[in-house]
Amino acid sequence: MIQRLAASSLNIIESLEKTTGCASRMTFGGNMDFWTAIQALILGVVEGLTEFLPISSTGHQIIVADLIGFGGERFEAFNIIIQLGAILAVVWEFRRKILDVVIGLPTQRNAQRFTVNLMIAVLPAVVLGVIFADLIKHYLFNPITVATALVIGGVIMLWAERRQHAVHAHSVDDITWKEALKVGLAQCLAMIPGTSRSGATIIGGLLFGLSRKTATEFSFFLAMPTMVGAAVYSGYKYRHLFQPDDLPVFAIGFVTSFIFAMIAVKALLKFIASHSYAAFAWYRIAFGLVILATWQFGWIDWSAVKP
Repeated sequence: MIQRLAASSLNIIESLEKTTGCASRMTFGGNMDFWTAIQALILGVVEGLTEFLPISSTGHQIIVADLIGFGGERFEAFNIIIQLGAILAVVWEFRRKILDVVIGLPTQRNAQRFTVNLMIAVLPAVVLGVIFADLIKHYLFNPITVATALVIGGVIMLWAERRQHAVHAHSVDDITWKEALKVGLAQCLAMIPGTSRSGATIIGGLLFGLSRKTATEFSFFLAMPTMVGAAVYSGYKYRHLFQPDDLPVFAIGFVTSFIFAMIAVKALLKFIASHSYAAFAWYRIAFGLVILATWQFGWIDWSAVKP
């Protein structure tokens, strides 16, 4: 039903094109048309709002890109750019802590331990990512896998929130290398689209003895090297897809992602000060079930567009 409405909308746009002489469909390269700008704006908003919430940004990108017809190889290049926008938002939000660590690294033990912990935590994702990234993208990057992972992850999140656990680390400076390694291993689960990198690291942190605030902040810090590394790797791999003519599209996505990521990060830090992650868990379950229902009853052909 939704795709029929989308098709009707495209027909209307095509009619306008005939009368106005304007391009309507997405065309990467060359002059940017209105529909391409809207697609870039939508996906920038989705990336910014979902990247650091435990609801899977990759899963939402796959589903939304499928719905609006934003697919093909160029999606990979665009996705790298909007992820960089989200990363910049976290760097800006935690700039004081980052600066303190950089300045204190030569002499301060806390700064040194924090840096070592980040390196330990990011290592499992680097190793497994290089080995399995292509296989996972080929077989698991589809809306049905995303929906299933959303539901399963939501159930696990509810269980983790209701489970009694002792808190050993009340700040990111209290985290031991063993706890950092465990969180890093939990992050590897996020290679399955729909799992959520932030969700895996935050819930993993809770289960491994981190306070809710500490688990959330460490997840943000861990995102920086992880996502930058992934962006550099993907950027080199898909370097042939970057064209100067695509700069306006990339700029829209980057700026939009940065703005909405800033909003999401600030809101999440404020939210978790007095709330659990149960609301996000129920959202995951409900959203995943809706996707599965539309697929099961044939309301949407989720295989129609491959992002």
